[in-house]
Amino acid sequence: MVFNNIVSSPLGSLSLQHALDLAKIYLENASKAQHSDIALVLCHDTEVALSQAKKAAKRIEDQTVRKGIAIAYIELGRELDSRGHGSEALVSYKKAEKWGVKVQDHVQSAQVPDPKKNGIPTNTAADPSLGTVDVAPPSEGKKRQGNFIATIPANIFAEDMHPPTVMAKLPEPDERLINTPQLAYCLGLLKDSHELDDILESVARNWLQVVENDEDEHERLKILAVDVVRTFKKEAIKDAKAVAEVVCLAPVLEKDIFRDLLKSFYDGIDHSGLLDIHQVQGLAQLIQGADTGYLDADDLVKILGLLSKRLQETHQQSPQHIYQLALAASYVLDAMADTKVEGLDRETLHEPLSSYLDALKGNSEPYLVYQAAYACQALLCVPDNESLWQATIRRTGEVVRGVSGLVSAVKGLDLNGFINGLKDIQQGIAGATEVVQVVVTAFDGVKSMTEGGQGFLEGLKEGFSFKRKCAWYSALRGADTLIRDGEFTAFKRLVCEAPCRLDPVFQWGVCQRLGEVASNTKWDVRTRRSAAAFLGEIYRNEEEWSHQASIREWVLMILKQLSSAEGSIHQYITVVLQELESKVDISDRASIQVQSEKHQVSYPLKIALPSLASPSLLDRVQNKPDVEGTLRQLRKQRLKERGNAVYIQPQAKAGLQASDDQRFPLMERVQEFLDSKQKVFLLLGDSGAGKSTFNQHLECELWQDYKKTTGRIPLFINLPAIDKPEQDIIAKQLRKCEFTEPEIRELKVHRKLILICDGYDESQQTHNLYMSNRLNQPGEWNVQMFISCRSEYLGVDYKDRFQPVDRNRRQDTGQFQEAVITSFTPDQVQDYIKQYVSVYQPLWEARQYEQALDLIPSLKELVRNPFLMSLSLEVLPRMVDPGEHLSATKVTRVALYDQFIEHWLERGKKRLSEKELSPQAKAAFESLIDEGFTQNGIDFLKKLAVAIYKEQGGQPIVGFSRFKDEGSWKAAFFSREDEKQLLREASPLTRSGNQHRFIHRSLLEYCFALAIFDPRDWKEEQVSISALGRRGSASSVLSFHVQGFRGEVAERTEQGPNIDSPLAWRYLLKEPSLVQFLSERVQQEPVFKQQLLDYIEQSKTDKKWRTAATNAISILVRAGVQFNYEDLRGIQIPGADLSYGVFDSAKLQDADLRQVNLRGVWMRQADLSRAQMGGVQFGELPFLKEDDRVFSCAYSPDGKSLALGLGGGDIRIYSTSSWERVKTFSGHTGMVNSIAYSPKGDRLISGSRDDTARLWDAEAGTCTYTLGGHHGCVNGVAYSPLGDTFASSGDDGRVLIWDVGSGECRIILIGHIGVVWNVVYSPKDHQIASSGDDATVRIWDIETKLCLHTLSGHSDSVSSIVYSPPGDLLVSGGADTSVRIWDVLKGSCCRVLMGHIGHVESVAYSPHGDVIASAGGDVAVRVWDAETGSCRQILGGHSGFITSVVFSPKGDRIASGCDDKTVRLEDVGVGGARPITLGHSSGIFGTKYSPRGDQLATCSSDGSIRLWGVETGKCHRILAGHTDWVRVIAYSPRGDLIVTGSDDCTVKLWDVETGACHQTFNGHTSYVYAVSYSPPGDQVASGGHDKSVRIWDIGTGECRHTLTDHTGEVRSIMYSPKGNQIASSSDDSTIRLWDVEAGVCLHTLSGHQKGVASTVYSPQGGLLASASHDCTVRLWDVEIGDCRYILIGHTAAVRIVVYSPQGGQVASGGADGSVKLWDDGTGECLHTLAGHAGRVTSVAYSPKGDLIVSGSADNTIWLWDVASGQCQALIPDLGSTIGSIAWSTTLDANTFFVGCGNGAVYMWQVIEDSGMSRVRVRWSWRPVNGRLDVEDTLIQDVHGSSQLNMQLLEQRGAVGEPFVRLREASKKVMGMASVVSALKQSSTRRVSESSPSNGLFHERPQSEQPEKSVE
Repeated sequence: MVFNNIVSSPLGSLSLQHALDLAKIYLENASKAQHSDIALVLCHDTEVALSQAKKAAKRIEDQTVRKGIAIAYIELGRELDSRGHGSEALVSYKKAEKWGVKVQDHVQSAQVPDPKKNGIPTNTAADPSLGTVDVAPPSEGKKRQGNFIATIPANIFAEDMHPPTVMAKLPEPDERLINTPQLAYCLGLLKDSHELDDILESVARNWLQVVENDEDEHERLKILAVDVVRTFKKEAIKDAKAVAEVVCLAPVLEKDIFRDLLKSFYDGIDHSGLLDIHQVQGLAQLIQGADTGYLDADDLVKILGLLSKRLQETHQQSPQHIYQLALAASYVLDAMADTKVEGLDRETLHEPLSSYLDALKGNSEPYLVYQAAYACQALLCVPDNESLWQATIRRTGEVVRGVSGLVSAVKGLDLNGFINGLKDIQQGIAGATEVVQVVVTAFDGVKSMTEGGQGFLEGLKEGFSFKRKCAWYSALRGADTLIRDGEFTAFKRLVCEAPCRLDPVFQWGVCQRLGEVASNTKWDVRTRRSAAAFLGEIYRNEEEWSHQASIREWVLMILKQLSSAEGSIHQYITVVLQELESKVDISDRASIQVQSEKHQVSYPLKIALPSLASPSLLDRVQNKPDVEGTLRQLRKQRLKERGNAVYIQPQAKAGLQASDDQRFPLMERVQEFLDSKQKVFLLLGDSGAGKSTFNQHLECELWQDYKKTTGRIPLFINLPAIDKPEQDIIAKQLRKCEFTEPEIRELKVHRKLILICDGYDESQQTHNLYMSNRLNQPGEWNVQMFISCRSEYLGVDYKDRFQPVDRNRRQDTGQFQEAVITSFTPDQVQDYIKQYVSVYQPLWEARQYEQALDLIPSLKELVRNPFLMSLSLEVLPRMVDPGEHLSATKVTRVALYDQFIEHWLERGKKRLSEKELSPQAKAAFESLIDEGFTQNGIDFLKKLAVAIYKEQGGQPIVGFSRFKDEGSWKAAFFSREDEKQLLREASPLTRSGNQHRFIHRSLLEYCFALAIFDPRDWKEEQVSISALGRRGSASSVLSFHVQGFRGEVAERTEQGPNIDSPLAWRYLLKEPSLVQFLSERVQQEPVFKQQLLDYIEQSKTDKKWRTAATNAISILVRAGVQFNYEDLRGIQIPGADLSYGVFDSAKLQDADLRQVNLRGVWMRQADLSRAQMGGVQFGELPFLKEDDRVFSCAYSPDGKSLALGLGGGDIRIYSTSSWERVKTFSGHTGMVNSIAYSPKGDRLISGSRDDTARLWDAEAGTCTYTLGGHHGCVNGVAYSPLGDTFASSGDDGRVLIWDVGSGECRIILIGHIGVVWNVVYSPKDHQIASSGDDATVRIWDIETKLCLHTLSGHSDSVSSIVYSPPGDLLVSGGADTSVRIWDVLKGSCCRVLMGHIGHVESVAYSPHGDVIASAGGDVAVRVWDAETGSCRQILGGHSGFITSVVFSPKGDRIASGCDDKTVRLEDVGVGGARPITLGHSSGIFGTKYSPRGDQLATCSSDGSIRLWGVETGKCHRILAGHTDWVRVIAYSPRGDLIVTGSDDCTVKLWDVETGACHQTFNGHTSYVYAVSYSPPGDQVASGGHDKSVRIWDIGTGECRHTLTDHTGEVRSIMYSPKGNQIASSSDDSTIRLWDVEAGVCLHTLSGHQKGVASTVYSPQGGLLASASHDCTVRLWDVEIGDCRYILIGHTAAVRIVVYSPQGGQVASGGADGSVKLWDDGTGECLHTLAGHAGRVTSVAYSPKGDLIVSGSADNTIWLWDVASGQCQALIPDLGSTIGSIAWSTTLDANTFFVGCGNGAVYMWQVIEDSGMSRVRVRWSWRPVNGRLDVEDTLIQDVHGSSQLNMQLLEQRGAVGEPFVRLREASKKVMGMASVVSALKQSSTRRVSESSPSNGLFHERPQSEQPEKSVE
């Protein structure tokens, strides 16, 4: 019982007493053992048990215990001594002494006994020389142990050999391989190059060096191996030759391919009915040759399970099959042991396999029995899932370390350590008494077998090889490792010294391995002979090896089998056999003969693999189309072409309408696309934005990664170079890349491509290339498409050209993504400059470029375009002289191209002059120089550009074949004539094969524009303007000018219109870049402007000038030329683009305006009588005017109807084709809060304040049901997607779901607290959402009636909700002014959209899901980008609370209903290229000009601040963050920061470059009315409604002082010029002067009787002017605080006072409509400027102080001369109150800016008429979102205009009868009689050629006949 408890526990867990008891048991059995070997095993088990006892007793000081352990060691020493192991006995005695007992007291003699004893040879434990302690010197030990170590002659395996390899000819790159072993050899060299370097011959080393540097060749070899494996896998029958071929590749395969091959073998064995022995052999060899880490534990277990299953199924089949399965199982088990696989399931795998193998010992085939025994040993080394010590027979007292600790997978096996390891295994085998008995019995059996000459087979059957771990298994594993590594000397020693050397199974295994070495032709002859000789020694030396006849028999059989081998070894083995057989006794010879006849089947030595098939797998692979070879060539070519270029990673935004503030790295987004399942990525951008550069970079990145990762093939396609790319685009491009048809078919079937399609716009495509090429359709190309296009090329519905379409012909938005490249940021500009300087090393350094960009304002904006950036860096050093005043330089886009072309040609000329030319070419070159090389080059390029447009329609690529195109127009440019070749070589052209093109599309457009008008073609008679920094060209003056220069302009020789001009035969309006070049020419060249006017004039009488006139007027309008009062009668301009043009009072009678774009045009008081206006585009729709407030809107599903719910209870239906009212549904008695169409559009549901919901027949207009289930108003209704139910929500806090068929209420959902405002169905039909007064949105499951989520986040009532089209998102809008986007599944808020400053009443999702619309109390509809959350558009027009906003089913239109009784229809062009609305949506409070002169800032009641580019007039940044009106704004002195004050009680500090909010100053408790920046820029002061003044520190954000002396609201704040003082004015009628540092009041200026609205310091700071509601202006002495003058004259409140820039004069504006000019020295009123009919809202001096601009609530602007007080110009009704005016801050820029109450911003330029004492104003820019203005325009007898357009014109103020117009005009004249009398002066028309006059609106008339101006 005690024994059972001991052996059933892990040894490490035994107690001290149990360990001693176990040691006693072992020692007693050792003393009883008859055989020394058995006794020795038990002695070592005793040692192990005592070691555990020592561990347990370490902390015990009990001497009795310690003595007991010592006595046990003494008894162990005695036993060892008696068995002849004196050395080990001494060790045991020494241990006893350490435990406190003297050995001499217990042992008579401790001498080492004689090791020679009778009996069987001992194993490892009997040989102390192999690692035991106290060993004798090696020579002595060997002598003592002579009988136990075998000796082999020294000449056998005298040296180690390198492992065998198949030497083969090494191929050249791309050379065809001869056979698969050659491929394996090559890959083996590459795989193990670092290990083989020292032993390789020079040829192989050189080959390795070449291939390792040639990634393509390396890749080719790897791909060939992969293709061989793939071809093998496809083989239906895998014969021995195919298996042999693929197996020889296995050791050199990549891991994933190896595992793929392994799986193929597994599946082949598993799925075959009859056992496929070839695949079993292949599997075995794969496992045996597997590299480290290639075999996973799970794989091995799975394979072992398969082999075990097939073994049991194959039990009655051929022994050869069983042997191969057992061999394969052995290899698997070996691998499992090496990889330490554990947990093998005993019941399902371990035990059945073990039992089966055990049963094989009864087989008659010895080789099969041996292999079964080997497999059993391997299986014993793979732990099963039994716990340790669970079965004493299977496990012993110590955990055996196993094979994996013995056999190394690498070279350098430690032989001494290995042999010691074998000893350790022997130590771990012995167990308890029963185990000992098994061992003794088995050993006795072996001994008797040996002594009795019993055969090997019988010995195996009676031995212990199947039940316990044996050292011979580990020894053979070690032998395999040594043989594999060629370490034959170590192998010989292992065989001779192994403790299991005499074990017959070990000897069988050694003989087998020697036979395999001898048979392997890969080993050299000497090694093979040594193996044969070794076999002979085993046969001869019975004393050393064995007396067993069976081993000697098998040696002879192996040698006989080897004797049949061919080659030089044959003769040697024959001699050995003859010698051995001659020594065999006659009786033995007879026995051998009997054995040979009994075992007819030879032992299956692994002699050689079968020969390869013909054709081999490799042959078949190489005969396939060499796709990879061609791809490698393409890759090399494309990477080479890319070269070393400056490249900046571009940034992008999500769409055309997205804000530039929401940028992201483009490459990251593209990579996400490539990693996704999306199919099409559209890249948009302006011309020169870097689309092609990015495409080329992307291609290179993909080629770099091609072989390493995905294997997807990048294919760059230049679309203009492909003929008809809408069909077979990929094959056409591949043919251009020289792919063969078989290769193309191979790619189509097997590969995935990434198409990079460049230049969709240049190819002038309109097709959806993805759909027309049937990409990703069954049997078609597997691709992802990346396609680029210019933004300006696209129309409104551009996505139709790119989006994939599903099988139902619906756009699949989930497969499509787009991005728009944004302009360079300042940081990117700097990075580009640094790279450019580093790569090209130009004349300038980086700092010089940066200085130029800082000082030339116009250039700073241009270089944000990457191509213009490159042009600028190229030409700036030649454009600007050192020391030039750069701030006065104006650079335009066309000027950069002028310089670039000249510079390129001059550089080309220099290059040609240095080149060695033929005599003919040299003569031609000299001729070109004589005539002017640069000019000849420009003429060549112009003519080429014209020919490309004329002959190819602008297709930029010209293909020229010498013989085919001889005599064609192409020959004039691309022939081999010397002059043509020289000009081509010097020009900015590029060539690829036979295809020629300009290096950039914009250069083609520039040259074409130059052909239309080239300043160089106009000879000057007089030049009086000096060229600015231009060298070598008289035409320099034509491209640049200094701002403010007023010199005499050269007169030019005029020339009439040219019918051959491209203007006359090419419609240019689809070429925006061309129009831009030409419009810039107009602004620079008055001659060109006059030419264009002449074309327009010619069209009046001759139709042939139509195209020219259309182009001309479009270019002029684009250039800002205005046509006020112009006589345009009878002009023919069909299709012209006049958008945002100015045509006030223009005469357009009988004009041909068909298809003209009149979007946003100003055409007030014009005459359109009898004009042809068919197809005119206004970009707007007429609004619907109702007689009651509109509370709800709904489109029918087909988009043909729009339903309106009105305040009186009616529902009106409009037809969307004519916008006529077609039906009225009456029945409700209260306002209709909500309406919804059924999915089919045949029914309509409405909810009303009359507490009912009604279901209507949409066609008949009859009420089907009146549903009264709610106890209060019905606020929301919604139809289910299936149309079988609808839902309603009401004031009673409930949501009801109704059955459409019966009208019954099915479900009641209760959960909201208070009113439920809205309810919507999910598109998926299983969900419903509701929103309510409790500030929550609830999502309900319709089936379970449970609330899935309660969405909280709004801080006030949630008025409206809507699901996204897929149903995964939900949008809500509420009274807290926010719009929120929610994730429906997670129930979390994804994004908050801020911008509204009033209640958000309605939200809507576009059908495409990319846009959200919202509207409410701030009278604006905001259109948001659903992905980025940026505001795309702000749609104004309403004058009241907007109650409803809906999208049309197509998503191209928004309808908004309002309580102003109108419905506005906005053609939003969702996803289109319509200009983004960047104007304010409501009144502008402040307008400030940047100190830098390049920017304008405006603030508005819409809560935003907008920054405008002065040059472009575009809003380039929106500063969002305030939550209420922004009333005041101020720039820092340096212009880099802006401070704003808002009604949200905050003051914010903004960065003008990034738009980031640096600081938010919190402290005010109410509205902020005033802010001011200190002159040093370190402080900001603010004041407001809370009566306080606060001074803020810019650096820390802290409030330095809070000044609270005012008793009324603070209305204005201003720092003194020195910055040491602040003046604040208040409603308390005082002005207070504060000390900035101390924060104390210096003076309180009292005297005004009412509130003080405005104060201003004099420029010198000594005086202060104040304006008050008491109708006076006062001048104060700042030093003493006294009032100097009281300026009386205004008759109403004075709100504005300003000082002239030079001082000495003050201007004030009052509510009486007058502006007064005062002398600050005398207090005298110098002038009263009367003219405004309303209160003056803004007054501003020009920088010189000679002009004043005033704006008024009468919507007009007046320009006054300060000296005379006379009105210089009047800008009439702008449609809204003038909110703010700001003059430019530079002295030479006579421009001012106007911000209006409708949110519009305008810039005006003041132009002095030379020779006349007057000025004129012209419009420079205005926001592109300006609405159509045709007030008082005559439209009598207009032809072709649609009814909708006529309705729109009438709504905008156009009139149909002349007398109506005259009557209205007379009323205006009577109302301004005083103004008219002052304006009646005579003048004559004079059009100045020196400066475009652009006289906008009412220049001051000099006579009753208005001045005619074409500006």
